[in-house]
Amino acid sequence: MPASQRYLGIDPGLTATGWGVIGIKGSKLTHIANGTIVSNARSCLADRLVEIEAGLVQVLAAYAPDAAAVEQAFVARDASAALKLGQARAIALLVAARGGLAVAEYAPNHVKKSVVGAGHADKAQIRLMVEMLLPGSKAGSEHAADALAIAITHAHSGAANERVAAAVARAGAG
Repeated sequence: MPASQRYLGIDPGLTATGWGVIGIKGSKLTHIANGTIVSNARSCLADRLVEIEAGLVQVLAAYAPDAAAVEQAFVARDASAALKLGQARAIALLVAARGGLAVAEYAPNHVKKSVVGAGHADKAQIRLMVEMLLPGSKAGSEHAADALAIAITHAHSGAANERVAAAVARAGAG
């Protein structure tokens, strides 16, 4: 049986960044940890980004994931919100890449379809399916549930992509 892998899912946001770490061995998924990094809304933007960075660095140090997946930005309600979300996403991508992790990105509808089976699932459906797919897990927030869903999506999509790439490499070498 292949070695166990740990995947970190990140649901970036300036106010709240969700994170979730799962294990995968073969086709078995296990919940390892999840949480939410909350930045101080009264702080300046730069300090809030530092809070997110410090929290994600702690997660990487504590759980030593093998790869990371970050949710792509969706259409925000206004340009200012989109820019802030983009900055939080940049921190997530940077911390994971600096930690030496391969980083995948998934669109919100792809995550929903992968976990729930429908691209327009609501937050309650996502949380329910995450808890079904990861028995014993209790996401502390909707952001943590989304992050676990992103990690699950990577376990399904990303791992499959890695296996296909390895098979293609073996076929080309033979």
